[in-house]
Order: sequence, then C-alpha cells, then structure tokens
Amino acid sequence: MMSLDDLKDLARRHAGTGPDCAVPGLRVHSRTAPSEPVCGIEEPAFAVILQGRKRTTVAGRTFEYGPGDCLIVSLSMPSVGQVIGASEDEPYLGIGLTLRPADIAGLLLEADSEACLQADAGPSAVHAASPQLLDALGRLVTLLDRPEDVRILRPLLEREILWRLLNGPHGPMLREVGSVDSRASRIGRAIRWLQQHYAETVSTQQLETVSGMSASTLFRHFKEFTSMSPLQYQKQIRLHEARARLAASSRDVAAVAYQVGYESPSQFTREYTRMFGRPPRDDLKRMREQVA
Repeated sequence: MMSLDDLKDLARRHAGTGPDCAVPGLRVHSRTAPSEPVCGIEEPAFAVILQGRKRTTVAGRTFEYGPGDCLIVSLSMPSVGQVIGASEDEPYLGIGLTLRPADIAGLLLEADSEACLQADAGPSAVHAASPQLLDALGRLVTLLDRPEDVRILRPLLEREILWRLLNGPHGPMLREVGSVDSRASRIGRAIRWLQQHYAETVSTQQLETVSGMSASTLFRHFKEFTSMSPLQYQKQIRLHEARARLAASSRDVAAVAYQVGYESPSQFTREYTRMFGRPPRDDLKRMREQVA
C-alpha cells in the first residue's frame, strides 16, 4: 500500500504537473518558500498535503492544514490560498484532483446509496486522508510514468478515489452535490449559471428556473452555502475573469471592465482594488514582475 512517504517521492518527481497532463485534472504542486495569498476560483476538487502547510479560505471559512490532510471543495467557489510552510530543505508538496459532480451522481446511482444527505454547512472541509485514499491517489499519480495505461486505468482509479471520499468523514457533503434534488445540487446549478452569464444582469426569474427554488429559498440557501449572495458571487466571478484577461494581454482596463459586465470603469477599479488590494494597472505590473 502507498504511504505518505511514497507519495512524497512521486510528487518530487512530477512537481509542476498541471490539469492538462496525461492524467487530466491531476495537479502536483511544489514550492520551496512560502507564498503570498493567491485569489482564484476553486473548482470542485480535493487536495492532499504531503509536506509543508497551507492556509485556504473558502466561503468565509479558513482552514490550515498539513501533511496527510485532505481539503475537499464541493462547489465552484472563490478562494484565497497561501502556502505557509515551505523551505529549500523541506519544500511544500501537494497533489490535487478535479471532482466532477456528474461522476458523483453516477457513482451514487450505481451504488444505490441511501446514506443520509445532511452535510456540514458550507462547500468545503478538511479531514485526515485515509490510508486507502492515499494508496488510490498514489496509484493514479504513477500513471504519469505509464501513459499507455492511462486510458484504461484512470477511470477505475478516479472512481475508487471518489468512492473513498464519499465514504469518508465528509462524504455527506459530496453526496449532496451528486443528489439531483438536494440543496447543494440546486445551488450548484445556480452557481454554474452565474459562471456562464457573469457579464449579464442577474435575473431572479432565471435563477429560480435554473435552481428549482423560489427566490427567497434560493437566496437563503445560497448565503448559507457560500457566505455571499448570488450578486456578490457574480461580482467575484467578474473580477477574477477581468484579472485573468488583463494578465493574458495588454488590453485597456476600461475595455476589460465593459467586457466583464461593468458599466462604469471607475466602479470597476474601486471593486477590483477592494478585491485584490491594488488598482488593476498596479496589480498587473506586480503579476508580470513575479513571472519575469
């Protein structure tokens, strides 16, 4: 059975592996120094820390976790992550894997599960990874050394990993995402609509239709799960998209503001500064200096 030390060796060899590698959705991270807080959109995923420590804030909840700990994020959420424990002698090492709600739903249907769906509040949680989960994850990472095995073995190993998570301490949280009529699933549908229509004016009627909830029920549960309203969520999506567009090109700030749905460049600049700590041009300059 794969141990934490075995996974560390794998992570050292495959550090820098991203989601577009031979095993799509798999990421292997390594850092030799602590990082500054990094804002982003956390897709449904789980990550295991092998060495070092990290602090992550999702939906108003902050988690600090270290070797052998597993972070699960069940809904697509704005997040702030920071590596707080890393050095040349003991670099930060972590492995992450994207989770797909459709796969969760299919596995639950096949298992004919009748487990309780009452989940912890919020779309994220941290717990100690079981030996069985670490073993399955290690066998998935070894596919990077054997690309010819990926097509056959990757689906089997990802199903095993998902099954271990579903039957772990925070399995009910994931089961809610895979249950069509659960609150988490309905909120997830609203979140996906907001991501796809971030530049448009939010339509309460459209959100009601997408989620299958009344406006009052949707807003209450959305706030409960994400610690923000649908409008606040959409604003964060807009700002993250604007930041990505600015980083990818030298587009004019005002043009980007209009593209992501803002009618006022000055309002965009104020909200961008509040979100990322610097005005767009200063933030862009800093990001480019870090890459150089």
